[in-house]
Amino acid sequence: MSSSSLTLYATRAGFGLPDTSPFVIKTEVQLQMAGLAYDRASTIPPQAPNGKLPFINDHDEIVSDSTFIRAHIERKYGVDLDEGLDARQRAESWAIERLLEDHLYFAMVWFRWIDPENFAKGPAHFADGAPEAERAQLRNDMQARKAVELHAQGMGRHTPARIAELGARSIDTLAQLLGDKTYLMRESPGAVDATAFGVLAAVLTPFFDTPLRRTVDGHPNLVAYVARMMQHYYPEHAWDLPKPDGRF
Repeated sequence: MSSSSLTLYATRAGFGLPDTSPFVIKTEVQLQMAGLAYDRASTIPPQAPNGKLPFINDHDEIVSDSTFIRAHIERKYGVDLDEGLDARQRAESWAIERLLEDHLYFAMVWFRWIDPENFAKGPAHFADGAPEAERAQLRNDMQARKAVELHAQGMGRHTPARIAELGARSIDTLAQLLGDKTYLMRESPGAVDATAFGVLAAVLTPFFDTPLRRTVDGHPNLVAYVARMMQHYYPEHAWDLPKPDGRF
């Protein structure tokens, strides 16, 4: 992106994804949908204003949380990422976002952070920049904090099989809602598609082997949907999955 006065603070590419955070992907796609120029800067959650990413600096105005970032850009720049939707469709879009961000996301996080093999090949490497003598303890602490978060949220109180079952219900539901449509709510991608893309790509990445990924693999419409979004918004990103059918 060319230099601008709006900066998106993100994590970085990793785990086979253009960004390790689904919420960063959501916000970056929504910035593109809004037609806004922005710069991108990598940081880590502890350096964010509320300890989570993304956040933006828009002409010295700091806005945290992807939902509030969207509200900010719509209000300030006079865009409507739900343009063309009626009141019921807007409500349905919000319900789909909650299914994705408050349910499926946490199942994905469990399999990424708590499953031993996936943690070792993925999030454990966040500690690679620390002094070697401190890395093992740092990794243990990182995983323990995530386990506490997941237990408090509720998903982490279940067995892996139950977590997979819960995640599958959300995935199956989303596949039914998409059906044979190109996008979830209209002929062109909208705000809810940015959310769905971010979470589904995080589940579907070939980097991690999880039962959730296998569930998504069982829905060709979701696989094609993610590939279609990836091709449009991150055309230079290598995505080792079937190519989209070309519809846009």
